[in-house]
Amino acid sequence: MRHDIIELPTDEARIRALKVGDTVTLETTLFGIRDATLIAMFDQGRTTRFDLKGHGVIHTAPNVRKVDPRPGNRAPYEPLCIGTTTSMRMERFTQALMQREGVRVIIGKGGMGPQTTLALAQFGGVYLAVVGGAAALETTWIEAIEDVDMDDLHPESLWKFRIRGFGPLLVSMDSHGGSLHAQVQANAAANRAAVLAAIGAGE
Repeated sequence: MRHDIIELPTDEARIRALKVGDTVTLETTLFGIRDATLIAMFDQGRTTRFDLKGHGVIHTAPNVRKVDPRPGNRAPYEPLCIGTTTSMRMERFTQALMQREGVRVIIGKGGMGPQTTLALAQFGGVYLAVVGGAAALETTWIEAIEDVDMDDLHPESLWKFRIRGFGPLLVSMDSHGGSLHAQVQANAAANRAAVLAAIGAGE
């Protein structure tokens, strides 16, 4: 297990070098995305002016404050609390997000399922887990909201964050089929079966 510091955007080789159990700190840029954004992009055919190739996305609908635009900030917002939402609801979008938009890194909580495992392996991606309830800490890793697209979906807009020292985050799904979430589920099922057998109970 190792720790890596990755500036985004990055390439496939850098991501494929990561394995489950490694930790990662991200630098430069991160995009915020959530259910409504993904539905708009892949169910309703909307496109974004952002180039997501080689970048990372975080599953979030941030709490922000409207401010006057500042030099270097196209978005008239500043971050108040940017937490991470449960990822599994967005399972069906992973393949399209990676294939069409070129996303390499997905950040969320709770893990994702077999469709994501396949997509990460096919396209060279990684899922980085955040502990639930860490929103206050995550917000300190975001220096500014640089830009925003699809803002009619607010707060589930497509956000462009300038980040510094975003992490460490745990690699819980890698591009080699590894998934800590699947492993935990398998262990739980085996333990449950063992307990039921020990007490002579059936399903």
